[in-house]
Amino acid sequence: MSYNKKWTLFLDRDGVINKELRNDYVKHWDDFIFETGALEAISKLSNIFGKIIIVTNQRGIGIEIMTDEDLSSIHTKMISAIEKAGGRVDAIYYAPAADRSDIRRKPNPTMALESKNDFPEIDLSNSIMVGNSISDMEFGKNAGMKTVFIDEKKNYAGTKTEVMDDIFDSLANWAITL
Repeated sequence: MSYNKKWTLFLDRDGVINKELRNDYVKHWDDFIFETGALEAISKLSNIFGKIIIVTNQRGIGIEIMTDEDLSSIHTKMISAIEKAGGRVDAIYYAPAADRSDIRRKPNPTMALESKNDFPEIDLSNSIMVGNSISDMEFGKNAGMKTVFIDEKKNYAGTKTEVMDDIFDSLANWAITL
């Protein structure tokens, strides 16, 4: 598939941009480690896509092991590193609820709809969701997007399911195909 500035890229954060902590949450910048090649990938993707939006469930806020301010600090430093590497992030949307059925949490399309409200030029049918969980893929499909599954855990061994339009082992390896 060919992408251009009319397309919007939606990215999950943990497990796609940064290493996902097993049985824990990235609560401070010291916990945040970029996935190998992610900075370079986002730099390349910034030249292809018109908008780059991060959508992330951040349950750690809802269960009160971190605050909105902690998350904001992490995101400010993450964006600074991305920009220093030549990339950009146009917006970040997050769902802080502890309740996994909350309407803002993925797989519900609420964060996509909020981004479309904030950026009316976004066409969700010309958007792609890149994430590392089935709820990310369902989020993308629920919003009418194409989906790319990042199988960094190697659970699917390259085998797509019905909610995956494509599958790669990292954001970097997907980006080099574009």
